[in-house]
Amino acid sequence: MTDRVLFITGASSGIGAATARAAVAAGWHVGLMARSADKLDALAAELGDRALALPGDATDLAAQERAVARLVEAKGGLDAAFANAGTGLDTPGTVEGDPEEWRRMIDLNIMALLYTARVALPELKKRRGHLVLTGSAAGKRHIAGSIYGATKWFVHGYAGNMSEEMRDWGGRCTVIAPGMVDTPFFSEPKPDKIQPEDIARAVVFALDQSETSDLREMFIMPTG
Repeated sequence: MTDRVLFITGASSGIGAATARAAVAAGWHVGLMARSADKLDALAAELGDRALALPGDATDLAAQERAVARLVEAKGGLDAAFANAGTGLDTPGTVEGDPEEWRRMIDLNIMALLYTARVALPELKKRRGHLVLTGSAAGKRHIAGSIYGATKWFVHGYAGNMSEEMRDWGGRCTVIAPGMVDTPFFSEPKPDKIQPEDIARAVVFALDQSETSDLREMFIMPTG
């Protein structure tokens, strides 16, 4: 068991909530950030005193700064951050798509992830900590016209760059690249696809690596 501290964005459901449960079961303390205060409060109540609800919008840099500051004050430090918040598009396509929807997706998939790294890194550096990013199988292959996939290509490129930066002070960065996951990301259930708990186990596995192991990417596809 451990008293390490993990900050999670997009924590109210899906991969984020499953990771919070898996991390607490493994002995971690968790800070839970998402816009849905009711869902966060329910999850924190379920997880007990190892969880702290930190409601806020991940696309707001100041909100992330406040969340991490509260977590560090309450738990004494930060060992890992999981930039997990993300979204897709209701209307794909460059000509057919909605530029305002593109902006909202880019703000969450790219800018919010950068904000998590920005606010977490000073604290992670104190403990030679770990940054985990939610990428995607869509960030590893070309999909015709996919703007969503392009945001995940950014995540994968940035993750590699952060691995190179963080190794200078003993930190590590891991990108988790799942295929289709059965989460509220999709309008209909996908019970034969990857389950959120599968990704949660991968995140905890990455965080549990020895100091001599730098696990930079986990590529996970459904068996179905």
